[in-house]
Amino acid sequence: MKDETSLVIEKIDALLHFLPGFEDPNRQSFTKWESYYPVYDADVVEFFKLAGHPWWMDRNYQINQAGEMLQDDAVVQAASLDDIKTMLTFCVRGERFSDGHRENLLKNGRVQLLLRRLQVLRTEIERGL
Repeated sequence: MKDETSLVIEKIDALLHFLPGFEDPNRQSFTKWESYYPVYDADVVEFFKLAGHPWWMDRNYQINQAGEMLQDDAVVQAASLDDIKTMLTFCVRGERFSDGHRENLLKNGRVQLLLRRLQVLRTEIERGL
């Protein structure tokens, strides 16, 4: 049986796996559009599937507050693991209300910023900080 720290690191690593592809400077897009609807690249679909896992979800998140948090670099860079869960919930659920929401988050670097913060948190967790 895994201890809590190992589980947290495993969950973080699963998401961090996508960071290099999302930050690839040669990447042109994350999706193609067909009949007004986005068709996301396979890695984007897989990332949001993992980010939508119940472990990452904040069932009490407030959509406006989560969106404001995500738009503020300083808030993201100082975010706790619970804050990351709140912002990821916003990222995952937003597509239900706005087609292309995920593409915009990726193009604007918001998801990448969250993942970079997770890298820092992972290091802190691993060191026992």
